[in-house]
Amino acid sequence: MKKHLLVTATALALAFPVLSSAAFAEPDRHHEMSTEDHAAFIDAKVAALKAGLKLTPAQEKNWPAVETALRDIGKARQARFAEAKEKFKDMQEHRSVIDGLRFRSKALAARSAEAEKLADAAKPLYDSLDDGQKRRFGLLLRTIAHGHMHHWGHHDHDQREDAESR
Repeated sequence: MKKHLLVTATALALAFPVLSSAAFAEPDRHHEMSTEDHAAFIDAKVAALKAGLKLTPAQEKNWPAVETALRDIGKARQARFAEAKEKFKDMQEHRSVIDGLRFRSKALAARSAEAEKLADAAKPLYDSLDDGQKRRFGLLLRTIAHGHMHHWGHHDHDQREDAESR
């Protein structure tokens, strides 16, 4: 009986890594979002920010500028990601550190301009928020940005690091 239990336990122990890796495998990091998927995620993020702020009717008048900026930034990032995907293929073949640095510099400049655009659009709304709304605005905006970077950033960041290190 003990021998049978030992054999069963050994078989399970050997099979467990295979079973656990299949059951708990990370989703495919190379899965690409379609344009429709990306638009749906932007819609959800914008709606989440607005819902979380619980704007008053007086504050609502300042919301359209923020929404427009967020949507424009989302579309621009999607376009840059598509461009980066194509350039990454070329950078992998040529393996130029200088091209990688220039690519990274261009991406950082674009993100800087986007942050400035969002700050300009959000200032009137932010100034009208109470302390609780201001706190939620910061938290929700970071969550939205982190979610965006989590989805796009790891794949893009890994590719850039690989390209820049060559």
